[in-house]
Amino acid sequence: MTAFLIQIAGAAALLLWAVRLVRTGVERAFATQLRQGLRRASDNRVLAAVSGMLSAMLLQSSTAVAMLVSNFASKGVLTAAVGVAMLLGADLGSALVAQILLARPGVLVPALLLLGVVLFLRSNQRKLRQTGRILIGLALIFVSLDMLRTATAPIIQSEGAVAILGYLDSDLLTAFLLGAVFAWVVHSSVAAILLFVTMVAQGALPPMAAMAMVLGANLGGAMIAFVLTLAADVRARRIVTANLVLRGGGAIAVLLALSFQVFDPAWLGQDAAVQVMNLHLAFNLALCVLALPFAGLIAKLSEQTMRDQSTQTLGRGLSALDQAALEDPPRALNCAARELLRMGEVIEKMLVAAMGLYESWDDRVATAIQEDEKALRRMHLDLKLYLAGMNRHKLDDNAVNGAIEASLLAANLEAAADQVSRKMIELARKLSSEGICFSKSGKQEIGDFMDRIQANVQLALTVMMTRNPDDARELVAEKESIRTAEQRLQSKHLSRLREGVSESIETSAIHQETLRILKQVNTSFAMAGYPILDESGDLLSSRLSAQE
Repeated sequence: MTAFLIQIAGAAALLLWAVRLVRTGVERAFATQLRQGLRRASDNRVLAAVSGMLSAMLLQSSTAVAMLVSNFASKGVLTAAVGVAMLLGADLGSALVAQILLARPGVLVPALLLLGVVLFLRSNQRKLRQTGRILIGLALIFVSLDMLRTATAPIIQSEGAVAILGYLDSDLLTAFLLGAVFAWVVHSSVAAILLFVTMVAQGALPPMAAMAMVLGANLGGAMIAFVLTLAADVRARRIVTANLVLRGGGAIAVLLALSFQVFDPAWLGQDAAVQVMNLHLAFNLALCVLALPFAGLIAKLSEQTMRDQSTQTLGRGLSALDQAALEDPPRALNCAARELLRMGEVIEKMLVAAMGLYESWDDRVATAIQEDEKALRRMHLDLKLYLAGMNRHKLDDNAVNGAIEASLLAANLEAAADQVSRKMIELARKLSSEGICFSKSGKQEIGDFMDRIQANVQLALTVMMTRNPDDARELVAEKESIRTAEQRLQSKHLSRLREGVSESIETSAIHQETLRILKQVNTSFAMAGYPILDESGDLLSSRLSAQE
């Protein structure tokens, strides 16, 4: 019995890790492209649903798409109706990817492993390395499913196990709740569906119970994003809550239909596993087709139900600077590092909010950003005083260098906050007061550039937490890439001016200055990578080392 449980648990653990491996690879290699694709689809609901579907298939997670979409909604880049459409498409995409992954690949597994390992170990380019990670993850998903098939085979010979699982066949509500809880616990409805279908294919799980658990996994999958966005802007929560009501409510309705035998599962296929898979796909397809035409009405209802009461400042919270730690320099530096991370997170939120003002001016948001900048200046002053307090104790060279690095990074972060709160707000106010707007091309360029900056800001926060040399190297390399991209965008803007595009002429100064500000913000955050590369020997006197 112990060996059996270990085999089941090991196979399930490998499945969860493999799904995460694929998602991590896609996020690290193609996060900016995914963000840009979703944002560009915001003009058409059908296109938005298709973009959400494709993104979920790449990420193997509708939750990951929900987090991206909620981020866009919080800064006013897309409407609630478009956000609902994207999440409906993402739910369908996660159902499609489950169908694909349940195929028996044969020789594909060793081919994926071979190519993936070669790319990951031998390539010097980050995207190729992450592509290798994705291929390895896909191969391991297939391996884990084969392990599950092997591990669950003895269940059908066990009378006790058959009796326990048979109970679920007569209590669909319990099976539904188990499916929802499992999907929530593992934070992946795709992994949950793969597990349930594999078990029913082996005869280890009764078909009706598996269908109820699959429906429960749909509810649990929608709950993940709902809980993760509880503290987010109300515009983000409206979309995620609407998706939870649609997906969860639809799952409960289909469960009732199953319980009262409203339809015959044989319509979904002759084989039990096929019926379970097709139920999952048919449910999400029907939900998308039926709800998509009413996305606008659903958005209005969510706006009426969840009203925006107030705008909270972002710089509030307890300081990480523990005065009692000053006598222990390593511990004091850890406190300073946590405070720097907190400063970075505040600036990231300020940046997102400021870009939202370019789309729609809001006095409350502008005031909140300025209040956050004041709070951040106070954080910077407190940090400098804290680091100065370390000097009252005997410090070794490492502690001295750490204090200097923290002080320099804090100064850079305050400079970035000043750029956002002072210059970006002024530019956004000018757009609103003069009633002008960017050209279509200019708006898209600034949006794409902002996506790259935001991805780098998040990478910088990761570097500040982990001090990983590989991530630090990418962060510093992206600084030069961003500089080149900014020059190219400035050149394209000048070309539109020569062509006489009226919107470009009216907004020329704002367009160019916004690009410069975003580049400077990126430079401030990129400074987090230099001390780490200096320690690892990856930094030459004037540029990155060419060695990997």
